[in-house]
Amino acid sequence: MPRFSANLGFLWPDRPLLERIDSAANAGFRAIELHWPYDIPAEAVRAACAKHDLTLLGLNTATGDAAKGEFGLAALAGRRDDFEASLDQAIAYARLSGASSIHVMAGLVAPDGKGKARRILAENLSLAAEKASDLTILLEPINQRDKPGYFYSTLGEAASLIEEVDLPNIKIMFDVYHVGVSEGDILTRLRNYLQLIGHVQIAAVPSRAEPDEGEIAYPAIFEELDRLDYAGWVGCEYKPRAGTNEGLRWTSAMGISLRDTRL
Repeated sequence: MPRFSANLGFLWPDRPLLERIDSAANAGFRAIELHWPYDIPAEAVRAACAKHDLTLLGLNTATGDAAKGEFGLAALAGRRDDFEASLDQAIAYARLSGASSIHVMAGLVAPDGKGKARRILAENLSLAAEKASDLTILLEPINQRDKPGYFYSTLGEAASLIEEVDLPNIKIMFDVYHVGVSEGDILTRLRNYLQLIGHVQIAAVPSRAEPDEGEIAYPAIFEELDRLDYAGWVGCEYKPRAGTNEGLRWTSAMGISLRDTRL
C-alpha cells in the first residue's frame, strides 16, 4: 500500500496551519504537504513537523496578484522579476522548513499567447531547477474546468517541457483528480509517465471530495502504484465533504491504516 500524506491546503481548513500539522499527526499521517504557508515562519513549521516526526514534502510558488485573478507567474510575459522573487521565496522557505519539493505554478495564459508563454515557462523552469538543484521542481497540469486558461492541462504538455529543459530535478505532479477530469485513462497514464512522476495526489472525480465516491476506483489506483513499485507519497488533496476527521473513514473502508502504510 502506498504512503499517504495530508495536503494541509485542503484538510482541516477550519484550523490555523500549525494546528493542522498537529491534526495530521494525530490522524496518523506521517507526511504533509502545503499550498502557500508563507504567513507562518518556516522555522515554526519545521519545529511542528519535528515534534511529530512528520516529513514535509512540498509547497507552491506564490500565485501572484490575487486582485487580478492570477494563478501563478512562471509562464507570464513581462513578469520575470516577479516570478524570480516568488521562486526565491519558495526556495528559501523550503530549505528553512525542511520541504523537499516546490510546485512551480505556471499561471493563466490566453490561447493566442501560449507559444510565447511556453518559451517563458521553459526558461523559468531552467532557472528554478538550477537555483533549487537540491530540491524537486514539480509541474502540475490543472484541468480547464476548474481553472480555465491555466497554461497546461495534460501530462503530455508537462512531459514535453521536462524533455526540453532536460534537468533531472524537474518532475510531474500526477494529480489523479486533474488527470481524471482532463484526460482519463488513469492506469495507462501512470504506467506511461511513471519515470517522470515526482508526486501523486488524489481526490474524487468529479466532486474533488474524499476518494471513496465518483468515477475513479481508487483501490485499483493503489494496487497499480504498488505493482509499478512507486516509491513516493500519495497526497490527499481533496476537499472534505464535512469534517476532515469524519471523512478519513475512507481509509479504513479501503483497508488502509495511515500509521501502517509502508515506510
